[in-house]
Amino acid sequence: MLLGVNVPNFGPGTDPDVLLQWAQTVEGLGYDLLMVSDHIAVTPDVAVRYPAPFYEPFTTLAWLAGVTSRVRLGTTVLVTPYRHPLLVARMAANLNQIAKLGLILGVGVGGKREEFAALGIPFERRGRLTDEHLEAIRTAWTDERDYGAGRIPLWIGGNSDAALRRAARLGDAWHPMKFTVGWLDEASIRLTDAADDLHRPVPALAPRIALRLTRRPLADDERLVGEGTIEQVSADLEHLRNLGAHAVLLDPYHGDPEETRHPEQAWGALETVADVLHRTAPPMETEKR
Repeated sequence: MLLGVNVPNFGPGTDPDVLLQWAQTVEGLGYDLLMVSDHIAVTPDVAVRYPAPFYEPFTTLAWLAGVTSRVRLGTTVLVTPYRHPLLVARMAANLNQIAKLGLILGVGVGGKREEFAALGIPFERRGRLTDEHLEAIRTAWTDERDYGAGRIPLWIGGNSDAALRRAARLGDAWHPMKFTVGWLDEASIRLTDAADDLHRPVPALAPRIALRLTRRPLADDERLVGEGTIEQVSADLEHLRNLGAHAVLLDPYHGDPEETRHPEQAWGALETVADVLHRTAPPMETEKR
């Protein structure tokens, strides 16, 4: 099971130097994946949790590709309707070639109504636009002479039934985000059912979970997967492994932009997890292109 980190590419404490330190920390601790988020217009509904500066994901990852060599890069998630699909296909293909271990393209429909309005994109059509764009991106990637995309894994983000069906139809992996204990067990059954209905293979499981370490155990009915003591988090990761998760992405950002001024706290939590896993499990594998 690959293990990665969602790095905050936004907020008052984030700048190129801090992003470099994040990359060095993630790579130095032995994580397999480094992924970043996506917003273009930092409208009021975005700025509540993801304020400026917000570093555009393709630009940021292209720079990080030049300073990393042992982590695979990716997006979690690119808001699919925001960019022309041929532009996304081109940028993703180029970045897949530039990055030492390639790219994972995590995508979603988005949910910030004011940002959609600022970009002139109909919010109500975001699901249909996402499907159309993903089909166009996959078609573009089949032209190896022009795009040379190789095999870019496409992770479909979202926790809804529509996201499950989209993952089964168009994705290599389903990428649910921040869920409660026990929810994924039932959702995995619905994913299998969706794939069976479409006569498609069941996509891989690649969730993004919270990472919030506490001194005292949290009740399972009050916590997200990845929250609690290190023992609880370790048990969560083992449960995901037993569910057949191909990859798990840890998200150490809790929603307060002031956290970005003190990334050392997140780095400490990531180090604790890495230390425990290195003591109790075989070395983490690195997925090759």
